[in-house]
Amino acid sequence: MSDLFQEQLRTAVRALCADFGNDYWQAADDERAYPHEFVDALTEAGYLACLIPEEYGGMGLGVREACVILEEINRSGANSGACHAQMYTMGTLLRHGSDEQKQRWLPGIAAGELRLQAFAVTEPDAGSDTTRIRTFAERRGDTYVVRGQKVFISRVRQSDLMVLLARTTPLSEVEKRTGGLSAFLVDLREAGDRVRVGPIDTMINHESCEVFFDGLEVPAANRIGEEGRGFRYIMSGMNAERILLASESIGDGMYFIDRSSDYASARKVFGRAIGENQGVQFPIADAYMDVRAAAAVRDEAAREYDAGETRGHGPNMAKYLASRAAWKAANVAMDTFGGWGMASEYGIERKFREARLYMVAPVANNLVLSHVATHVLGMPRSF
Repeated sequence: MSDLFQEQLRTAVRALCADFGNDYWQAADDERAYPHEFVDALTEAGYLACLIPEEYGGMGLGVREACVILEEINRSGANSGACHAQMYTMGTLLRHGSDEQKQRWLPGIAAGELRLQAFAVTEPDAGSDTTRIRTFAERRGDTYVVRGQKVFISRVRQSDLMVLLARTTPLSEVEKRTGGLSAFLVDLREAGDRVRVGPIDTMINHESCEVFFDGLEVPAANRIGEEGRGFRYIMSGMNAERILLASESIGDGMYFIDRSSDYASARKVFGRAIGENQGVQFPIADAYMDVRAAAAVRDEAAREYDAGETRGHGPNMAKYLASRAAWKAANVAMDTFGGWGMASEYGIERKFREARLYMVAPVANNLVLSHVATHVLGMPRSF
């Protein structure tokens, strides 16, 4: 899409977000409530179906345009965590789902009749080491029976569908540790008491839950792609996830910079704006340049992903740089606002907490460094 279209998209998203100010988000944060009104507005505008092809009722856009949407949401002071999974989970289904699966689910998702907000991979003993997951799907005729546990799975209670990664062959029986994993699209509406969900209380309002599978039956027709190749399929979603979450961090960074530069220009102490002091303005300028540099890497990663790139180099680097830049900007904002940064009415402390998440999720930054060292620079594996 053209630069003009992207700017028009930014303007439209910004206008939508203007109806949901800090009071709205602070109330949701205080009550740990899901922002249904905001998500409904995004759905009605078609933004949550932006990656779904037009033939299925979506907008037919690329990851680059999805980046614009999420960046602007977070730059407005909102929280994309309420809805972003419906974008990045599309990578697994769109690239590896069958035509029948796409016809069955995508039109309903695009129309807002179905929500695909849950991405179930992480487990208590298998966080970043995905190949160690224990949730097992046993094949019984035309059905898989799933038993196991997932943790830090967000928006399960707001989802109709869930992308699930489970072992279908024990780890001890596969040649490569990435083998024997399969991906499924689970219809939570049919799960009954075979799926139990418990909320995890965290420092941010992200609807994180632990999920227990107690003999859940999943039709074999809901398996995405071939059995045993799910790790590769899930990575399609994870690479998109890292690019899109980098965009959220970039939006967060710009939120802090916008707020800090405005406040520093208006706030007067000792008869002059505090922004006249180099000790105030230089950190803001420094943080801004870091955010812009991260955006450049994000843009390249998004272009490559849209062109069919499957490696994780660009997505990982974008996520790393953007999360660090946002966190630097968050701390600069706290310093700029001083005591008022701690006050909920200003929104800084809420966004401060939200920005910290992406230093450790969806992949810890130290693992990104390991990935770059090993897979980009060719150095020996460190673990």
